[in-house]
Amino acid sequence: MKIGLLYGTETGNSELLCDDIIDKIGDDYECSIANLGETNPSDLDPQIFYIFVTSTYGNGDLPSGAAEFYDKLESQKTDLRGLRFAIFGLGDMVFEYTFAQGSEKLMELLKASNAKMVGERGIHDASCGEMPEDVGLPWLDGILSEIALELA
Repeated sequence: MKIGLLYGTETGNSELLCDDIIDKIGDDYECSIANLGETNPSDLDPQIFYIFVTSTYGNGDLPSGAAEFYDKLESQKTDLRGLRFAIFGLGDMVFEYTFAQGSEKLMELLKASNAKMVGERGIHDASCGEMPEDVGLPWLDGILSEIALELA
């Protein structure tokens, strides 16, 4: 199975977490990584399992590159039927009212575009003192377990 990691970031943390995910997966899966800002929703391949990793920026928005992807997905009305994905959001609870809303907005639009979500949305709180990989990699284990069950 192929896994595509797609990230949205302003400061690089989402990209770094994707690198950690690839390191953890190792040779178990064929992986690729790309910036959401350089990805066209119509190019998503249903044969690839996608893991979206995005931070929240500003007032609960997606980072600029991920916002471009979101806007294209929304305006093109891309039908993602057959596509499976998981999503992990980075945020900061200091901004309580907009905490991790970027990943939530993207998740909702992906589901509204007929993509099937696997597992629960993972969330990292920057104010908790843990590194994103301390939360993201155990979350990934759960996602990979669910995928393995689907493939069995």
